[in-house]
Amino acid sequence: MRRFHYIFYAIAASLILFTACREDEEIYIPDKIPVSQPEYTSIDGFYLLNEGNMGDNKSTLDYYDYKTGVYTRNIFGAANPTVPKEMGDVGNDIAIYGSKMYAVINCSNYISVLDKYTAKMINKIDIPNCRYIKFYKGFAYVSSYVGPVVLNGMGSDDDVFQLGAVFKVDTVTMQVVDTCVVGRQPDELDIADGKIYVANSGGYSQGAKEGYENTVSVIDIATFEEIERITIAMNLMCCRCDERGILWVTSRGDYYGNSSKLFAYNTLKHRMEKTFDIPVGTMCMDGDSLYVISAQWSFMNNDYGERTFKIINTKTLEVVNEMFISDGTETTIEIPYGIAVHPFTKEIYLTDAGDYVHPGFLHCYTPEGVRKWSVRTGDIPAHFVFLGDNINEQ
Repeated sequence: MRRFHYIFYAIAASLILFTACREDEEIYIPDKIPVSQPEYTSIDGFYLLNEGNMGDNKSTLDYYDYKTGVYTRNIFGAANPTVPKEMGDVGNDIAIYGSKMYAVINCSNYISVLDKYTAKMINKIDIPNCRYIKFYKGFAYVSSYVGPVVLNGMGSDDDVFQLGAVFKVDTVTMQVVDTCVVGRQPDELDIADGKIYVANSGGYSQGAKEGYENTVSVIDIATFEEIERITIAMNLMCCRCDERGILWVTSRGDYYGNSSKLFAYNTLKHRMEKTFDIPVGTMCMDGDSLYVISAQWSFMNNDYGERTFKIINTKTLEVVNEMFISDGTETTIEIPYGIAVHPFTKEIYLTDAGDYVHPGFLHCYTPEGVRKWSVRTGDIPAHFVFLGDNINEQ
Protein backbone atom coordinates (compact mmCIF):
# COMPACT_ATOMS: atom_id res chain seq x y z
CA MET A 1 0.00 0.00 0.00
CA ARG A 2 1.32 3.42 -0.91
CA ARG A 3 -0.19 5.19 2.06
CA PHE A 4 -0.43 8.78 0.79
CA HIS A 5 -3.02 7.73 -1.80
CA TYR A 6 -5.60 7.33 0.92
CA ILE A 7 -5.23 10.88 2.12
CA PHE A 8 -7.03 11.98 -1.03
CA TYR A 9 -9.42 9.11 -1.57
CA ALA A 10 -10.58 8.01 1.87
CA ILE A 11 -13.28 10.68 2.11
CA ALA A 12 -14.49 10.08 -1.43
CA ALA A 13 -14.53 6.35 -0.84
CA SER A 14 -16.63 6.68 2.29
CA LEU A 15 -19.23 8.62 0.34
CA ILE A 16 -19.27 6.36 -2.69
CA LEU A 17 -18.81 2.95 -1.15
CA PHE A 18 -20.22 1.11 1.81
CA THR A 19 -19.73 -2.30 3.33
CA ALA A 20 -21.78 -4.61 5.49
CA CYS A 21 -21.40 -7.99 7.08
CA ARG A 22 -21.87 -10.68 4.50
CA GLU A 23 -24.59 -12.46 6.44
CA ASP A 24 -26.67 -9.25 6.43
CA GLU A 25 -25.97 -7.98 2.94
CA GLU A 26 -24.69 -10.37 0.29
CA ILE A 27 -22.58 -13.40 -0.51
CA TYR A 28 -20.00 -12.74 -3.20
CA ILE A 29 -20.03 -15.19 -6.09
CA PRO A 30 -16.76 -15.76 -7.97
CA ASP A 31 -16.82 -14.13 -11.37
CA LYS A 32 -15.11 -16.30 -14.01
CA ILE A 33 -13.86 -14.58 -17.17
CA PRO A 34 -12.12 -16.41 -20.05
CA VAL A 35 -9.24 -14.17 -21.09
CA SER A 36 -6.73 -16.36 -22.93
CA GLN A 37 -6.00 -19.75 -24.45
CA PRO A 38 -4.85 -22.48 -22.03
CA GLU A 39 -1.12 -22.66 -21.35
CA TYR A 40 0.72 -25.69 -20.01
CA THR A 41 3.85 -25.01 -18.00
CA SER A 42 4.98 -25.89 -14.48
CA ILE A 43 3.22 -22.71 -13.32
CA ASP A 44 -0.42 -23.46 -12.47
CA GLY A 45 -1.49 -19.84 -12.24
CA PHE A 46 -1.16 -16.74 -10.11
CA TYR A 47 -3.05 -14.98 -7.36
CA LEU A 48 -3.63 -11.22 -7.39
CA LEU A 49 -4.32 -9.52 -4.08
CA ASN A 50 -6.47 -6.40 -4.39
CA GLU A 51 -5.74 -3.96 -1.59
CA GLY A 52 -9.18 -2.36 -1.33
CA ASN A 53 -9.53 1.17 -0.04
CA MET A 54 -8.58 1.86 3.56
CA GLY A 55 -11.48 1.54 5.99
CA ASP A 56 -13.77 -0.40 3.64
CA ASN A 57 -12.82 -4.01 4.44
CA LYS A 58 -12.72 -4.64 0.70
CA SER A 59 -9.49 -6.51 0.12
CA THR A 60 -10.18 -9.36 -2.30
CA LEU A 61 -8.29 -12.19 -3.96
CA ASP A 62 -8.36 -13.06 -7.68
CA TYR A 63 -6.85 -16.05 -9.49
CA TYR A 64 -5.71 -16.68 -13.05
CA ASP A 65 -5.56 -20.33 -14.15
CA TYR A 66 -3.09 -21.01 -16.98
CA LYS A 67 -4.58 -24.44 -17.71
CA THR A 68 -8.00 -22.97 -18.55
CA GLY A 69 -7.15 -19.38 -19.48
CA VAL A 70 -9.84 -18.27 -17.00
CA TYR A 71 -9.51 -15.31 -14.63
CA THR A 72 -11.66 -15.61 -11.48
CA ARG A 73 -12.47 -12.60 -9.34
CA ASN A 74 -13.02 -12.79 -5.59
CA ILE A 75 -12.22 -16.43 -4.95
CA PHE A 76 -11.74 -15.88 -1.20
CA GLY A 77 -15.43 -15.25 -0.59
CA ALA A 78 -16.50 -18.55 -2.14
CA ALA A 79 -13.72 -20.51 -0.43
CA ASN A 80 -14.60 -19.01 2.98
CA PRO A 81 -18.36 -18.40 3.11
CA THR A 82 -18.46 -18.15 6.92
CA VAL A 83 -15.88 -15.35 7.17
CA PRO A 84 -18.05 -12.26 7.85
CA LYS A 85 -15.77 -9.53 6.51
CA GLU A 86 -13.91 -11.50 3.89
CA MET A 87 -10.19 -10.73 3.71
CA GLY A 88 -10.29 -7.53 5.73
CA ASP A 89 -8.93 -4.01 5.47
CA VAL A 90 -6.10 -3.38 2.97
CA GLY A 91 -4.27 -6.37 1.50
CA ASN A 92 -0.65 -5.27 1.63
CA ASP A 93 1.39 -8.31 0.56
CA ILE A 94 1.00 -11.96 -0.43
CA ALA A 95 3.41 -14.88 -0.61
CA ILE A 96 3.48 -18.68 -0.79
CA TYR A 97 5.68 -20.85 1.41
CA GLY A 98 5.33 -24.61 1.48
CA SER A 99 1.68 -25.61 1.21
CA LYS A 100 0.37 -22.32 2.55
CA MET A 101 -0.29 -18.84 1.23
CA TYR A 102 0.10 -15.81 3.47
CA ALA A 103 -1.91 -12.62 2.87
CA VAL A 104 -0.77 -9.61 4.90
CA ILE A 105 -3.86 -7.56 5.82
CA ASN A 106 -2.42 -4.29 7.02
CA CYS A 107 -5.19 -2.34 8.75
CA SER A 108 -6.87 -5.49 10.06
CA ASN A 109 -3.65 -6.26 11.94
CA TYR A 110 -3.27 -9.88 10.90
CA ILE A 111 -1.86 -12.31 8.37
CA SER A 112 -4.44 -14.58 6.82
CA VAL A 113 -2.97 -18.06 6.30
CA LEU A 114 -4.62 -19.95 3.43
CA ASP A 115 -4.33 -23.25 1.65
CA LYS A 116 -2.38 -22.33 -1.47
CA TYR A 117 -4.54 -24.47 -3.77
CA THR A 118 -8.03 -23.72 -2.45
CA ALA A 119 -7.58 -20.30 -0.75
CA LYS A 120 -9.45 -21.70 2.25
CA MET A 121 -8.43 -19.97 5.47
CA ILE A 122 -6.37 -22.12 7.84
CA ASN A 123 -5.32 -19.65 10.49
CA LYS A 124 -4.73 -16.01 11.40
CA ILE A 125 -1.54 -14.56 12.83
CA ASP A 126 -2.07 -11.35 14.78
CA ILE A 127 0.58 -8.72 14.02
CA PRO A 128 -0.18 -5.01 14.49
CA ASN A 129 -0.02 -2.78 11.40
CA CYS A 130 1.72 -5.53 9.45
CA ARG A 131 3.28 -4.60 6.12
CA TYR A 132 5.41 -7.11 4.17
CA ILE A 133 6.51 -10.74 4.51
CA LYS A 134 9.53 -12.87 3.60
CA PHE A 135 10.54 -16.45 4.48
CA TYR A 136 13.76 -18.21 5.45
CA LYS A 137 14.33 -21.75 6.71
CA GLY A 138 10.94 -22.39 8.28
CA PHE A 139 10.23 -18.89 9.55
CA ALA A 140 8.26 -15.94 8.24
CA TYR A 141 9.63 -12.45 8.80
CA VAL A 142 7.07 -9.64 8.82
CA SER A 143 7.69 -5.90 8.89
CA SER A 144 5.34 -3.94 11.12
CA TYR A 145 4.68 -0.29 11.91
CA VAL A 146 3.70 -1.61 15.39
CA GLY A 147 1.59 1.44 16.31
CA PRO A 148 -1.93 2.20 15.05
CA VAL A 149 -2.60 3.35 11.50
CA VAL A 150 -2.01 7.09 11.05
CA LEU A 151 -3.34 9.18 8.17
CA ASN A 152 -1.61 12.36 7.04
CA GLY A 153 0.42 12.67 10.24
CA MET A 154 -2.74 13.09 12.31
CA GLY A 155 -1.76 10.65 15.06
CA SER A 156 -0.21 11.45 18.41
CA ASP A 157 3.55 11.90 18.70
CA ASP A 158 3.74 8.42 20.24
CA ASP A 159 2.07 6.98 17.15
CA VAL A 160 4.01 9.01 14.58
CA PHE A 161 7.40 8.31 16.14
CA GLN A 162 6.73 4.73 17.19
CA LEU A 163 9.64 2.49 16.24
CA GLY A 164 8.75 -0.39 13.97
CA ALA A 165 9.73 -4.02 14.21
CA VAL A 166 10.23 -7.24 12.32
CA PHE A 167 8.23 -10.16 13.72
CA LYS A 168 9.57 -13.72 13.47
CA VAL A 169 6.85 -16.34 12.97
CA ASP A 170 7.22 -20.13 13.17
CA THR A 171 5.48 -21.44 10.05
CA VAL A 172 4.66 -24.76 11.76
CA THR A 173 3.06 -23.46 14.96
CA MET A 174 1.89 -20.16 13.38
CA GLN A 175 3.11 -18.36 16.49
CA VAL A 176 5.23 -15.23 16.82
CA VAL A 177 8.47 -16.38 18.44
CA ASP A 178 10.55 -13.19 18.45
CA THR A 179 10.65 -9.51 17.46
CA CYS A 180 13.44 -7.14 16.46
CA VAL A 181 13.05 -3.37 16.77
CA VAL A 182 14.02 -1.37 13.66
CA GLY A 183 13.39 2.17 12.40
CA ARG A 184 10.11 4.04 12.15
CA GLN A 185 7.42 2.62 9.83
CA PRO A 186 9.43 -0.13 8.11
CA ASP A 187 8.14 -1.24 4.73
CA GLU A 188 9.62 -3.84 2.38
CA LEU A 189 12.28 -6.29 3.49
CA ASP A 190 14.48 -8.86 1.80
CA ILE A 191 16.86 -11.59 2.90
CA ALA A 192 20.38 -12.32 1.63
CA ASP A 193 23.56 -13.88 3.04
CA GLY A 194 22.08 -14.51 6.48
CA LYS A 195 20.82 -10.96 6.87
CA ILE A 196 17.45 -9.23 6.69
CA TYR A 197 17.40 -5.80 5.06
CA VAL A 198 14.47 -3.59 6.05
CA ALA A 199 13.55 -0.27 4.39
CA ASN A 200 12.55 2.23 7.09
CA SER A 201 10.19 4.91 5.81
CA GLY A 202 9.16 7.12 8.72
CA GLY A 203 6.13 7.63 6.51
CA TYR A 204 3.97 8.96 9.35
CA SER A 205 6.36 11.88 9.82
CA GLN A 206 5.21 13.96 6.85
CA GLY A 207 5.45 17.59 7.93
CA ALA A 208 7.08 16.78 11.27
CA LYS A 209 10.31 18.60 12.09
CA GLU A 210 12.13 15.30 12.73
CA GLY A 211 11.35 14.32 9.16
CA TYR A 212 11.25 10.96 7.47
CA GLU A 213 13.47 8.00 8.22
CA ASN A 214 16.36 7.48 5.79
CA THR A 215 17.90 4.14 6.76
CA VAL A 216 17.87 0.44 5.98
CA SER A 217 18.03 -1.73 9.11
CA VAL A 218 20.25 -4.80 8.85
CA ILE A 219 19.26 -7.77 11.03
CA ASP A 220 21.47 -10.77 11.64
CA ILE A 221 19.17 -13.77 11.24
CA ALA A 222 21.20 -16.02 13.54
CA THR A 223 20.91 -13.69 16.55
CA PHE A 224 17.82 -11.82 15.28
CA GLU A 225 19.34 -8.52 16.35
CA GLU A 226 19.79 -5.29 14.42
CA ILE A 227 23.49 -4.99 13.67
CA GLU A 228 23.62 -1.95 11.41
CA ARG A 229 21.67 0.90 9.85
CA ILE A 230 22.62 2.01 6.36
CA THR A 231 21.82 5.61 5.47
CA ILE A 232 20.21 5.80 2.01
CA ALA A 233 17.57 8.52 1.52
CA MET A 234 14.28 9.76 2.95
CA ASN A 235 11.04 7.79 3.09
CA LEU A 236 12.24 4.41 1.84
CA MET A 237 9.83 1.85 0.41
CA CYS A 238 10.94 -1.02 -1.87
CA CYS A 239 13.85 -3.30 -1.01
CA ARG A 240 15.29 -6.08 -3.21
CA CYS A 241 18.59 -7.97 -3.08
CA ASP A 242 20.14 -9.33 -6.26
CA GLU A 243 22.55 -12.26 -6.56
CA ARG A 244 25.59 -9.97 -6.71
CA GLY A 245 24.97 -8.40 -3.31
CA ILE A 246 23.41 -5.20 -4.63
CA LEU A 247 20.52 -3.93 -2.53
CA TRP A 248 17.98 -2.08 -4.66
CA VAL A 249 16.11 0.45 -2.53
CA THR A 250 13.60 3.12 -3.45
CA SER A 251 12.84 6.47 -1.87
CA ARG A 252 9.38 8.00 -2.19
CA GLY A 253 10.79 11.46 -1.49
CA ASP A 254 8.59 13.99 0.26
CA TYR A 255 6.06 14.57 -2.58
CA TYR A 256 7.38 18.16 -2.88
CA GLY A 257 10.88 19.16 -4.02
CA ASN A 258 12.55 15.88 -3.11
CA SER A 259 11.46 13.40 -5.74
CA SER A 260 11.37 9.61 -5.71
CA LYS A 261 14.65 7.85 -6.62
CA LEU A 262 16.18 4.39 -6.94
CA PHE A 263 19.44 3.38 -5.25
CA ALA A 264 21.86 0.50 -5.86
CA TYR A 265 23.83 -0.15 -2.65
CA ASN A 266 26.63 -2.73 -2.57
CA THR A 267 26.20 -4.72 0.64
CA LEU A 268 29.53 -6.54 0.14
CA LYS A 269 31.64 -3.41 -0.36
CA HIS A 270 29.47 -1.19 1.86
CA ARG A 271 29.12 1.61 -0.64
CA MET A 272 26.56 3.20 -2.93
CA GLU A 273 27.14 2.04 -6.50
CA LYS A 274 24.62 4.23 -8.29
CA THR A 275 21.66 6.54 -7.85
CA PHE A 276 18.92 6.56 -10.49
CA ASP A 277 16.99 9.81 -10.72
CA ILE A 278 13.76 8.09 -11.72
CA PRO A 279 10.50 7.76 -9.78
CA VAL A 280 9.56 4.31 -8.52
CA GLY A 281 6.17 3.25 -7.22
CA THR A 282 7.03 -0.44 -7.17
CA MET A 283 9.35 -2.83 -8.95
CA CYS A 284 9.81 -6.46 -9.89
CA MET A 285 13.10 -8.32 -10.24
CA ASP A 286 13.41 -11.11 -12.82
CA GLY A 287 16.92 -12.44 -13.30
CA ASP A 288 19.14 -9.50 -14.25
CA SER A 289 16.14 -7.32 -15.14
CA LEU A 290 14.52 -4.89 -12.73
CA TYR A 291 11.12 -3.71 -13.96
CA VAL A 292 10.21 -0.29 -12.57
CA ILE A 293 6.80 1.40 -12.71
CA SER A 294 5.51 4.60 -11.19
CA ALA A 295 2.93 7.33 -11.13
CA GLN A 296 4.64 9.76 -8.76
CA TRP A 297 2.34 12.15 -6.89
CA SER A 298 3.52 15.73 -6.40
CA PHE A 299 1.89 18.22 -4.03
CA MET A 300 3.63 20.97 -5.98
CA ASN A 301 1.77 20.12 -9.18
CA ASN A 302 -1.21 18.32 -7.62
CA ASP A 303 -0.97 15.47 -10.10
CA TYR A 304 0.83 12.17 -10.72
CA GLY A 305 3.15 13.40 -13.43
CA GLU A 306 4.74 11.20 -16.04
CA ARG A 307 4.17 7.45 -15.82
CA THR A 308 7.26 5.25 -15.66
CA PHE A 309 7.72 1.85 -17.36
CA LYS A 310 11.45 1.07 -17.38
CA ILE A 311 13.79 -1.92 -17.26
CA ILE A 312 17.18 -1.73 -15.55
CA ASN A 313 19.93 -4.29 -16.03
CA THR A 314 21.07 -5.12 -12.51
CA LYS A 315 24.41 -6.44 -13.77
CA THR A 316 25.46 -3.36 -15.74
CA LEU A 317 23.50 -0.88 -13.57
CA GLU A 318 22.06 0.73 -16.70
CA VAL A 319 18.55 1.54 -17.88
CA VAL A 320 18.19 -0.75 -20.89
CA ASN A 321 14.58 0.00 -21.78
CA GLU A 322 13.01 3.40 -21.21
CA MET A 323 9.51 2.12 -22.13
CA PHE A 324 8.88 -1.62 -21.94
CA ILE A 325 5.35 -1.16 -23.37
CA SER A 326 5.87 -1.01 -27.13
CA ASP A 327 2.35 -0.77 -28.56
CA GLY A 328 1.32 2.63 -27.21
CA THR A 329 -1.19 1.24 -24.69
CA GLU A 330 0.62 2.89 -21.80
CA THR A 331 -1.59 5.92 -22.50
CA THR A 332 -4.62 3.92 -21.34
CA ILE A 333 -3.10 3.16 -17.92
CA GLU A 334 -4.15 5.69 -15.32
CA ILE A 335 -2.12 4.56 -12.29
CA PRO A 336 0.41 1.75 -12.83
CA TYR A 337 0.37 0.01 -9.47
CA GLY A 338 1.48 -3.65 -9.48
CA ILE A 339 3.82 -5.67 -11.66
CA ALA A 340 4.98 -9.27 -12.07
CA VAL A 341 6.89 -11.25 -14.70
CA HIS A 342 6.16 -14.89 -15.54
CA PRO A 343 9.23 -16.90 -14.46
CA PHE A 344 9.39 -18.85 -17.74
CA THR A 345 7.46 -17.14 -20.54
CA LYS A 346 8.56 -13.65 -19.36
CA GLU A 347 5.11 -12.23 -20.01
CA ILE A 348 4.58 -9.00 -18.08
CA TYR A 349 1.55 -8.50 -15.82
CA LEU A 350 0.74 -4.90 -15.03
CA THR A 351 -2.12 -3.54 -12.91
CA ASP A 352 -3.88 -0.19 -13.08
CA ALA A 353 -5.38 1.16 -9.83
CA GLY A 354 -7.47 3.72 -11.72
CA ASP A 355 -9.09 6.16 -9.28
CA TYR A 356 -8.40 3.97 -6.19
CA VAL A 357 -12.14 3.75 -5.55
CA HIS A 358 -13.57 1.62 -8.36
CA PRO A 359 -12.32 -1.76 -9.65
CA GLY A 360 -8.97 -1.66 -11.41
CA PHE A 361 -7.54 -3.58 -14.35
CA LEU A 362 -4.93 -6.22 -15.03
CA HIS A 363 -3.08 -6.16 -18.37
CA CYS A 364 -0.98 -8.99 -19.80
CA TYR A 365 1.88 -8.04 -22.15
CA THR A 366 4.20 -10.15 -24.25
CA PRO A 367 7.92 -9.93 -23.37
CA GLU A 368 8.15 -7.49 -26.29
CA GLY A 369 5.61 -5.17 -24.66
CA VAL A 370 2.51 -5.87 -26.76
CA ARG A 371 -0.75 -6.14 -24.85
CA LYS A 372 -2.34 -9.63 -25.10
CA TRP A 373 -5.40 -9.25 -22.89
CA SER A 374 -6.97 -7.19 -20.12
CA VAL A 375 -9.46 -7.96 -17.36
CA ARG A 376 -11.23 -6.05 -14.60
CA THR A 377 -10.01 -6.80 -11.07
CA GLY A 378 -11.00 -5.81 -7.55
CA ASP A 379 -10.27 -2.40 -6.05
CA ILE A 380 -6.59 -1.36 -6.15
CA PRO A 381 -4.99 -4.50 -7.67
CA ALA A 382 -1.48 -4.72 -6.33
CA HIS A 383 0.32 -7.89 -5.28
CA PHE A 384 1.06 -11.07 -7.24
CA VAL A 385 2.21 -14.56 -6.29
CA PHE A 386 2.70 -17.42 -8.76
CA LEU A 387 1.45 -20.91 -7.92
CA GLY A 388 3.75 -23.75 -8.95
CA ASP A 389 6.08 -26.41 -7.59
CA ASN A 390 8.89 -24.89 -5.52
CA ILE A 391 8.97 -21.55 -7.33
CA ASN A 392 8.33 -19.60 -4.12
CA GLU A 393 10.55 -21.54 -1.75
CA GLN A 394 13.42 -19.77 0.02
